[in-house]
Amino acid sequence: MGWKSVVTEEHPDKFIICLAPHTSNYDFFIGQLYNGAVGLHSNFLMKKEWFFWPLGPIFRSIGGIPVYRQKHTRMTDAMAETARQAKTFHLCITPEGTRSRVDEWKKGFYFIAQGAQIPILLYGVDYERKLIQCTKTIIPTGDIEKDMREIKLYFKDFKGKHPENFSIGEV
Repeated sequence: MGWKSVVTEEHPDKFIICLAPHTSNYDFFIGQLYNGAVGLHSNFLMKKEWFFWPLGPIFRSIGGIPVYRQKHTRMTDAMAETARQAKTFHLCITPEGTRSRVDEWKKGFYFIAQGAQIPILLYGVDYERKLIQCTKTIIPTGDIEKDMREIKLYFKDFKGKHPENFSIGEV
């Protein structure tokens, strides 16, 4: 398909992948093809509405975890605890939380990594350059404003499939 990757970061036994931009359902397929090509398996969060028959069992079998956004389930705490207890833990999260344009990113990925004391690997997807890139790792410091600014600035030059739907918001 003509895609290339530039990945310079170490992938330890436990990490969060922060993936952006997320502007199309194609992002999922590109990500799955990339994971298969490099032999990386990571779980991923997806809104529960996608877990209907027959897609639900398929998504679960490839690592999908449904997110119940209407309920206050303390999912970040549960995921952090799961990560702490597991020998390996790889979770991919799109901080925008939707394919539509948003200026305020969700921070659950940060809180999971902070709670589990694991790194965040920044993976950018650029449709214009047909590039998947991971050249930065963030270790949460607890200064969420500073860390989120650094994370957002990493993604500022990536072009999603629908670039008009991507924003890093205020930094």
